[in-house]
Amino acid sequence: MTTQTLLPRRIAGVRPALAGAALALLAGCANVHHVEVGAIPDDYRTRHPIIVSQAETAIDIPVTTSQDRLTLSSRSRVREFAQEFRVQKIDTMRVLVPYGSVNERAAEAVSRDVVKTLRQYHVGRGQIIISPYSAVGDTGPTPIRLAYSTLVAKTGPCGRWPEDLADTSENKNYFNFGCASQQNLAAQIADPRDLLAPRGIDPSDPERRTTVIDKYRNGENTSAAEQDALSNYDW
Repeated sequence: MTTQTLLPRRIAGVRPALAGAALALLAGCANVHHVEVGAIPDDYRTRHPIIVSQAETAIDIPVTTSQDRLTLSSRSRVREFAQEFRVQKIDTMRVLVPYGSVNERAAEAVSRDVVKTLRQYHVGRGQIIISPYSAVGDTGPTPIRLAYSTLVAKTGPCGRWPEDLADTSENKNYFNFGCASQQNLAAQIADPRDLLAPRGIDPSDPERRTTVIDKYRNGENTSAAEQDALSNYDW
């Protein structure tokens, strides 16, 4: 058998192999969205999630044995607490009054002034729950405590370093990365309930809707009038 007869047979055997390789490459291109690369998921929002939980907001009003009403500074603190209570839209507030302490009688008298101040700043009488707490043997200015429970958004504590920062073999960011940003974001949330569920849709403005429809029917400009206070940056 001559070389001329062997060469076409070898070429004929190579052609199916090349065709198979081409089909494999095309198949790889077709499944590009399903390629698994060995990347390690590393999201700081997963490591430091913002969690909505219940917490107690409270202030202490120190009371001396000679008091029978709130001092000016204590009255301002009660006023600020009442305003924050109304902003949070909480149902009830607890006024905890000590008993068994040296200033027990003074605390009872001051607690009446506390309730009066809360009422002045629009905290309903039915929203105030007065409860005693034991302070037997306490000789200091045992405080009256104002408290209410609310929802707060927060993350876990920052500053945790469970791994060596020099270990970068997996090219991952360090454990504490992003914790401060998550805490700052949680602190800016006005109402943590927004993280649990969306708010209801406000009712439409029928007066404005009627005005726009009438202008559209008459071929007029439907946009609102430009305010004089708007700045013009076309210098």
